[in-house]
Amino acid sequence: MSGRTTPGARRSEGLVQASPARPGTVYLVGAGPGDPDLLTLRGAELLSSADAVLHDELSSPELLELARPDALLEYVGKRGDEPAEKQLRQSQIDARILELARGGRSVVRLKGGDPFLFGRGSEEAESLADAGVPYEIVPGVTSPIAAAAYAGISLTHRDLASSVVFLSGTTREGQAFDFKELAGHKGTVCVLMGLRRLGAIADALVRDAGRAPSTPAAVVSAGTRPAQRVVVGTLEDIAARVVAARLPTPALVVVGDVVSLRERLRWYDAWPLFDQRVVVTRAEHQAAGLARLLLRRGARPIELPLLAIEAPPDEAPVERAAREVGSYDLVIFTSENGAERFFHALRGVGRDARAFGAALVACVGEGTAKALARRGITPDIVPATFRGEALADAICAALERRPGGAAGARALLPRALVAREVLPDTLRARGVDVDVVAVYQTVKKSPDALVELLERRGADVLLLTASSAVDAICDALGERLGALTEGLLVASIGAVTSETASRRGLRVDVTADKSTTTALVDAVERAIGAQSRAR
Repeated sequence: MSGRTTPGARRSEGLVQASPARPGTVYLVGAGPGDPDLLTLRGAELLSSADAVLHDELSSPELLELARPDALLEYVGKRGDEPAEKQLRQSQIDARILELARGGRSVVRLKGGDPFLFGRGSEEAESLADAGVPYEIVPGVTSPIAAAAYAGISLTHRDLASSVVFLSGTTREGQAFDFKELAGHKGTVCVLMGLRRLGAIADALVRDAGRAPSTPAAVVSAGTRPAQRVVVGTLEDIAARVVAARLPTPALVVVGDVVSLRERLRWYDAWPLFDQRVVVTRAEHQAAGLARLLLRRGARPIELPLLAIEAPPDEAPVERAAREVGSYDLVIFTSENGAERFFHALRGVGRDARAFGAALVACVGEGTAKALARRGITPDIVPATFRGEALADAICAALERRPGGAAGARALLPRALVAREVLPDTLRARGVDVDVVAVYQTVKKSPDALVELLERRGADVLLLTASSAVDAICDALGERLGALTEGLLVASIGAVTSETASRRGLRVDVTADKSTTTALVDAVERAIGAQSRAR
């Protein structure tokens, strides 16, 4: 066998053997164009290890969640039309970076797009070089390339454009760009920071650069985000079209024949979930994953948790179960919360997955199985149907293969304080001794934000992720349940949750075929896609 290491293996080793931010060093990190998934691996590594993060206005707020809990976070953005004021602000930023680095801190200067493309990163690097402070440049996915790609516009094309020019609509002194420099250029032109002067820019491209008034042009606002808007026209009418559409900054202007590709190549804003406002009522610690999944499908998640997961009123039984888990024949998990809270209790008594010993482990659903796998447990029993009744049947079938069968077997069921009794009752009826231990309780949070959102019709989709969420929603909306959910697409994570909704009088339009968040989002996507095709 060869002793050579493959490139893939070397790459994996490099990611494991991290190179975190070093004290007294400044890192000019490109945050990318807005979509947080476009941050580079190196950028994420530095964000998660730096002592201080100085971020500007165009870097995605979600990226700050990667920072250490104890890291210093400072906003140092610049807005306005006065160049002198901006330059003063920039000198203050330079001074603050030097102050932190000289104080021994590792500093990430997080900049929208790429630090060296109209991001003043070079000016900040010059300041650091002059002061003798060590620094590193971490390139980012630059906004014109990313925004154009998300709009379905290829900046170069063998038949349409063999070159591309990036320029700023405004110089450092606040003067307009001299478009005579582009006379004779036939390729694509990308203008950043030019939205407020779009009419003058279009005129100058015709007058000074020799472009025909009929040249295709597009403006991409909020590129790579669910708020993305694209207006297409020509140099003759693009400014009027943008005014009519009321596009906000930041925006990218693309001029050239490649704009004609958009109708065939648009993909991001053609997704069924694009710009759909989706209400997520899961508890805060669970909402982030679902919100991220929705963002990746182009939706706008609205996190309004109606429930919080807290410790049970009496934690003594939980601690006792954690110490004695290995004495059971079977341990049953019916939710990710149950698995998370039980392992929290295990850690509290100084134990881990080895404490399960020879006990069989059963669970409902792929999500719970994955939560256990992350903690070193591969479940022995996972029914095909995500219901307590199906789990009871699968458990009894497995126990019957044991010497003595199911009768007399001891089972531990860590779960919520309030839950359906179908599973423990069914197992007890078949001779299984079941210890039900409440490892958490769900506590209702204020529903005011949800009520206000639905009153102003600020949502398109309402997700039902558990029976407890259904109860919280119905209790919050009361007699106005039907009126406030009218016009919404109401989607349920599974049959049990849909049954609860039906019992409470809440209409369900879509039910996922599997009780997982991915299946739920898939079902919503299919439903909205079908609605679009029907129109």
